[in-house]
Amino acid sequence: MVGSVDLGYGPAGPVGRKGRPSCDVEMQMGTIYDFSAVTLQGVQTPLAEFSGQVVLVVNTASKCGFTPQYEGLEALYRKYKTKGFAVLGFPCNQFGAQEPGDASEIAQFCSRIYDVTFPMFAKIDVNGPSTHPLFAFLKSEEPGVLGTEAIKWNFTKFLVDREGAVAGRFAPTTTPKELEAEIEKLL
Repeated sequence: MVGSVDLGYGPAGPVGRKGRPSCDVEMQMGTIYDFSAVTLQGVQTPLAEFSGQVVLVVNTASKCGFTPQYEGLEALYRKYKTKGFAVLGFPCNQFGAQEPGDASEIAQFCSRIYDVTFPMFAKIDVNGPSTHPLFAFLKSEEPGVLGTEAIKWNFTKFLVDREGAVAGRFAPTTTPKELEAEIEKLL
């Protein structure tokens, strides 16, 4: 489905919807619904299953100072899921090796410690040559501070509108509770 991905670290390449460098793919991706990801249970899931919902995409980790944000993410999910909202968690081990577990260990941790019920996906890379295509897309659509695309740490959050377009990028220090007003605007 996806061709080679240029992570867009330079000014060359196509321009995304917001006038920023975009990832270079054979078929230019338009929304998050053009991607798929594997769940912690090993099921390939098209993100089109979340079409028409407001989605918060988060790179997560079990041994991070921000790990308690799972509680706030779950609270948001439970509060707004009946209004068409979903949280999608993507474990990542690229920052201080803070997600060392396998899929089963991650699932058990999230369930046992934080009673997570929102969809959790298999561990991925969010930076570098093995970046998951979804995160290459998200970063190209909504770069971070000073226009850099690289994700700086776990619990970086991307808010996506009902049409699958990136509506915002939020630092790990932004708590789930602080996102409520932004989520409500899109619901």
